[in-house]
This record gives sequence, C-alpha cells and structure tokens, in this order.
Amino acid sequence: QVQLVESGGGLVQAGGSLRLSCAASGRTFSSYAMGWFRQAPGKEREFVAAISWSGSRTYYADSVKGRFTIARDNAKNTVYLQMNSLKPEDTAVYYCAAGWVAGTNDKYDYWGQGTQVTVSS
Repeated sequence: QVQLVESGGGLVQAGGSLRLSCAASGRTFSSYAMGWFRQAPGKEREFVAAISWSGSRTYYADSVKGRFTIARDNAKNTVYLQMNSLKPEDTAVYYCAAGWVAGTNDKYDYWGQGTQVTVSS
C-alpha cells in the first residue's frame, strides 16, 4: 500500500514557475514508477509526465515537453514536477500516481488527492 500526498500548487502568473511535490508513504516507493496527471474543469484527466523507478527514464506529454521536468528522490520518497513557462492552459488539478510501469495511460495503482494549479493570464 502506498499513500501519496501532493503539495506545491497555487496561483501563478503566466510565464511563472511552480514545483509540485508528491510525498509517498511506505518503504517500497523506490520500486514504483511515478506519474503526474492533470484534470482541467470539464475535461478528462490527461497524462503529464512519468518517471521510471530508478529515474533513468522519463516521459512527457507533448504539451509540456521542454517546460516541465519530472524527477524523484528515492531517499526522500518524493517525486517532483518542476513547471516553468506556465500557461493559462496548464490550469488544472494535478495528481501524482504510483504504478509498476511508467506509462502514459492512467493505469496506475495508487493516486494522490490532487493539488490545484491556477495560471492567470
């Protein structure tokens, strides 16, 4: 069992930056691939980024490639999402997820409660 708690969301102007964190409980965090997803009002949840259990492989949605960076610290049981050059269309609730495969679909086993990111124009 893994529990995930996101933090770091907030209100930022377009062009600004935020860093999201996702703290995981449990001693098996380093065994899991981690992903970030987001859901905007009235839209389906979509993939943002994923990272393998070792951190050696990362994956990004085209819409965030070059602006967002996913990273993990297995010693701290934490995964991060550094978001730069934010745009109003990045506004959404951001969720972290843990699973066995760093996939771009939503077939992860554990999910956090989400953190709101709002980008003003």
